Amino acid sequence: MIYVVSGPSGSGKSTLVSHVLGELPDTAFSVSHTTRPPRDGEQEGKDYYFVDQAAFDRMVAENRLVEWAMVHGHCYGTSKYELEVKTARGADVILDIDVQGARQIKANYKKGVFIFVLPPSFSRLKERLINRGSDPPETVRRRLAAARKEVRAYSQFDYIVINDQIEAAQRDLGAILRSERCRLKRSQKNIIPILRSFIEAE
Repeated sequence: MIYVVSGPSGSGKSTLVSHVLGELPDTAFSVSHTTRPPRDGEQEGKDYYFVDQAAFDRMVAENRLVEWAMVHGHCYGTSKYELEVKTARGADVILDIDVQGARQIKANYKKGVFIFVLPPSFSRLKERLINRGSDPPETVRRRLAAARKEVRAYSQFDYIVINDQIEAAQRDLGAILRSERCRLKRSQKNIIPILRSFIEAE
């Protein structure tokens, strides 16, 4: 399965995704490509693949991305190879991407599950972005302006997680993944041998 987690910058979606990845087995993180420079503590190949603009443009021209967007002055995208390799291993793949990218994924992957992380209020989002301290004031202003538009996209998603208390939001996101795994159409491979054992016992 492909799970797309999206929401405004500063909503806490990356923190929630990291928790779920550590908690649930058979999950994998889709590492995006970006042209922005690494932040303190970010690792190549774990948080992002950091590339220059020319390399990113080649990926777009060669149709190697399933989604991409210009966000706050930098390009971000998900490679087809990244998804193919990780889904081929049988893992549920989680994408942490912006609203523009989520729309593109939804157009191409009808069976994906789409989750929107909503901050509890605009003032709390502003506080988080400022306290994060990773962006200059102008970038924070751009992110807040974008957030006013992005929150309107909530109705295009399957689930909403309100990230007010982080522990509760982590539980909610984990519950979504667990419940989706229990859907009948996704449990057939596990059900068949159980049913066969009952038939053979007759």
